[in-house]
Amino acid sequence: MSSDRLARVEEAIREVIADALAGDIKDPRVGFVTVTDVRTSPDLRHAHVHVSVLGDEREREDCLQGLRSAHGFLQRQIAAQLRLKRTPELEFHYDNTTDNAMRIEALLREERR
Repeated sequence: MSSDRLARVEEAIREVIADALAGDIKDPRVGFVTVTDVRTSPDLRHAHVHVSVLGDEREREDCLQGLRSAHGFLQRQIAAQLRLKRTPELEFHYDNTTDNAMRIEALLREERR
């Protein structure tokens, strides 16, 4: 599969999951979550979904557990909305980019003082 097509599929999967999280998931563990990135294997059998979660570490873990329990529903949403030969198996991962950026910003502020 070409890298352009793979990038389009990844973006489409990200949008379907983000839309489902915005209104269709009723699990109370899934709170303020943002899908930051989706990376699929070239054969589209696996998709690594990176999410950012607002809250402390326990809330993040609870949210990831909620997402993992909803993966079947999310895979069905992807299958229904995208015309793919196979629907990838979803794996959810916490994206700590925001945490790192905030930590670096705090260090820089402290250094200026």
